[in-house]
Amino acid sequence: MHIKSAEFVMSNSDVAKCPKSMLPEYAFIGRSNVGKSSLINMLTSRKSLAKTSGRPGKTQLINHFLINKNWHLVDLPGYGYARVSKSSKKVFQKFITQYFGLREQLVTAFILVDIRHTPQPIDLEFMQWLGENGIPFSIVFTKADKLKPKAIENHVEAYKTILLETWETMPNYFITSSSKNIGKDALLEYIDYLNTNMKLESN
Repeated sequence: MHIKSAEFVMSNSDVAKCPKSMLPEYAFIGRSNVGKSSLINMLTSRKSLAKTSGRPGKTQLINHFLINKNWHLVDLPGYGYARVSKSSKKVFQKFITQYFGLREQLVTAFILVDIRHTPQPIDLEFMQWLGENGIPFSIVFTKADKLKPKAIENHVEAYKTILLETWETMPNYFITSSSKNIGKDALLEYIDYLNTNMKLESN
């Protein structure tokens, strides 16, 4: 897939006010400072479509972007380290869970995980929550340029070992690096594949 257009549509904290169109949506979410904005900018070939920041927890709203006039990329608030008050964090969690529970347009979620670190409980718990609620997702390992191939393989295997304790199969996953453009084609081809299948099923 080649992204010809990427436009900001809206930001809000009320799922009921999200776009009314039934275009397919792909949600990106992960711990704060995982490189989500950089990944979105890499995928869309736009340097500042999503706002990057040195301050973790910058994204605090549901952000919709219209891609190629036919699907939405959704940038969701990070979880974990965000430097906000406990009351604000509760609001984030509420509209994140509402988004996943109510948004019929959602095709799948992409859970971003920093490949440099060992499996983190907060990521594993979120994946478990998605599984229990029947929400499809893929894992997107970020910052792969920071590790050598063998270390990347070992870290992915660590996730496989833990996840296969409770899952029948390892969730779909991608290895990416925003600075090196690694994983861009694979991610976009996967989204294109899902969009094409949905069109075929609706005909």
